[in-house]
Amino acid sequence: MTREQTFEKLYRMKLHGMAKALEEDLKQPDMANLSFEERLARLVDAQWLWRENRSLKSRLRKSKLKQQASIEDINFRHPRQLDRGVIRSLSTCDWVREHHNIALTGPSGIGKTFLCCALLEKACREGFTTL
Repeated sequence: MTREQTFEKLYRMKLHGMAKALEEDLKQPDMANLSFEERLARLVDAQWLWRENRSLKSRLRKSKLKQQASIEDINFRHPRQLDRGVIRSLSTCDWVREHHNIALTGPSGIGKTFLCCALLEKACREGFTTL
């Protein structure tokens, strides 16, 4: 079997991450020093990561967040009196697992939408679908 046939079969089986990793590995001469199991593990890991990233992108796109935000970007020095413990607790996404709701209240312009988008983005990273 030729390399072209191998790549064609990988793409037809929708193993795009594995095919791209194999292409990169073939360009590196030191990959020949790895054992079969190590090379196979690298390819499987690449495929796994490719699918996880693709799934995350899809969840984020379908969530239709109004702005890009993440838990790590929350500014606790801002005078909106956020409790780090509460945000840390919410960032575990246990509220999603337990089917609870969250209500964010406050005056206009204080960052409620940002906090909401940050919590939903974290939920997407944890594997949940959001809207």
